[in-house]
Amino acid sequence: MGYPPASDASCTVALLVAELASNAVRHGRVPGRDFRLRLACAPATRTIRVEVSDAREDRLPAMPSAPTADDESGRGLLLVDLLATRWGTTPRVPVGKTVWAECGAP
Repeated sequence: MGYPPASDASCTVALLVAELASNAVRHGRVPGRDFRLRLACAPATRTIRVEVSDAREDRLPAMPSAPTADDESGRGLLLVDLLATRWGTTPRVPVGKTVWAECGAP
């Protein structure tokens, strides 16, 4: 299961990675700890799963209200919600959380 670099599917996955990773850096950072990125392909269901884990279990993502035209941020999870087939969070043992998003392959 591969995608041409400029395909809609590869651009969608790249955008999901960028949004989830930037949220982990901006909202989930703990000094001395990094975030973890994992991509998983499930050929049987033609699904790609993007997972970004960080060390802040106390800062769960929530859907923001619609940003105004003047807002400089606050659109990331709206994009994730629009592009992903489904997304959510799971606790990370021993500490932290994983925010994940799935999208289907064409």
